[in-house]
Amino acid sequence: MPHRIAAIQKLTATEPHPERVAMFAIAGDSASGKTTLTKGLVEAIGTHRISSFCTDDYHRYDRKERKNLPFTPLNPECNYLEIMEQHLQLLILGQPILKPKYHHADGTLGRPELFIPSEIVIVEGLFPLWSKLSRATFDVTAYLDPPETVRRAWKIARDTTKRGYTTEQVLSDLEQREPESEKYIRPQRAHADLVISFAPVEGRSSLSATILLRPTVPQPDLHDILTPATRDAAHIKLIRDQDGKPVDALHIHGHAPEAASRLVEEKLWEKIGLGGDIPASLGRISSTERSAPLAIAQLIILHHMIHC
Repeated sequence: MPHRIAAIQKLTATEPHPERVAMFAIAGDSASGKTTLTKGLVEAIGTHRISSFCTDDYHRYDRKERKNLPFTPLNPECNYLEIMEQHLQLLILGQPILKPKYHHADGTLGRPELFIPSEIVIVEGLFPLWSKLSRATFDVTAYLDPPETVRRAWKIARDTTKRGYTTEQVLSDLEQREPESEKYIRPQRAHADLVISFAPVEGRSSLSATILLRPTVPQPDLHDILTPATRDAAHIKLIRDQDGKPVDALHIHGHAPEAASRLVEEKLWEKIGLGGDIPASLGRISSTERSAPLAIAQLIILHHMIHC
């Protein structure tokens, strides 16, 4: 047996990538903005450099089967998390995987898909930060943490327009999921290097953002970006996190003048060092709506991806 193990190790020593793949996790509850955030990043840099997938693809059961089960998709028992962990370990070495496929539009399970990692891989979904093993595969991690009132409104809007649910069904589903959200999803917040919350401030309709820049990884140096010229768009202050520890909180104002927000974006883009114009996909919410706080959050993440 030992000679067989040695032979396998020798045959797999030549990897398709000369360097290890950079891995980035974006975790969060359902309808917290993970897909919108990820899509803008992939389009900005291109699939030749960034590839992504959702951990929701590892659901064990389709939507019809789940109706007769005593748990929801937010329960580990409803997901093949051990297979997800194995796949993450392969991806970090540049190896392809045969990934399962879950169709959110109709709740069916599709045929497995070959996933070949690019230079950077974004893994988004409910469970990327679930275990010590999965967390160990990522260079940088983020958790999306909008207020529950905002997330619930987003989920109702999305599920009724894109996934065939009625408002009553979505509200019932939210109530059913709440205990498992509290037990399995929200604890992942504690393990994220970045905690991002999009929400309107009181008296304003536009979304602002707060990003907790935890010292668990080197964070971008923002001293030359947060100047008097950009004060209306963003500022940073030291606050206490949920665990009582001090953390830098970057506040990005959705109601700021466009020129001030654009200056922050341009300085961040310059610091990233990719050249050219800021990609149009950054900050895009829909074909007709753009958010400067979303763009700035994506640029912070992109800085980590390029420089990790």
